[in-house]
Amino acid sequence: MSSGFFGFFAHCGVLTVLEDEGLLPTRLSGSSAGALVTGAWASGLDAVRLRDELMVLERAHFWDPRPGLGLLAGRLFRDKLDALLPTRDFARCRAPVAISIYEVLRLRTRVAETGDLSAAIHASCALPGLFHPVWIDGAPFIDGGVADLPGLAGIAVGARVLHHGLGRGRARPRPGLTALRIDGLPRVGPFRLHQGVRAFDHARRATHEALKSPAIL
Repeated sequence: MSSGFFGFFAHCGVLTVLEDEGLLPTRLSGSSAGALVTGAWASGLDAVRLRDELMVLERAHFWDPRPGLGLLAGRLFRDKLDALLPTRDFARCRAPVAISIYEVLRLRTRVAETGDLSAAIHASCALPGLFHPVWIDGAPFIDGGVADLPGLAGIAVGARVLHHGLGRGRARPRPGLTALRIDGLPRVGPFRLHQGVRAFDHARRATHEALKSPAIL
């Protein structure tokens, strides 16, 4: 699942349909918004429970301005993640998950697959200018979508994968990839959280319709 600012509402809508249909992921990957949803599900949080959490999300739950390299310190966001995830250890996840994060000092994407899952999701969601960088193993990291918009860095080329991409995070064609493209999603942001319900519902309906259609390879 790709980056996409507050696209986690739409990603969650897709994932609830996959759960309904018994199409459960055996491996997941994502960056930014996609990292939040794939990481939360892999940790053991069902999509319906994640939906319930998102539907009551308010700006006050993550809005903690503080001087630094970004508007928000990210402490509230991290506290919410820590409380939400059934496990914070990659090794205890119910399915392998690869989280794209961007290593600031080396100017490269790193794929996190071990260690602290909450820290990796936090870093992958740390949009430059909005959140302070997240320090992992003594180095600062930011939004995984900086250099991996589709969130596919952790998936081998040729592997069979269903990809949900948002906006510029839509993946280019490649062997083994089936892309789910949903147009017309409402724009959601920190001052437009009320649109999250509409984005979730739109993505859920579109995914149901897509599953009725043959895949175009």
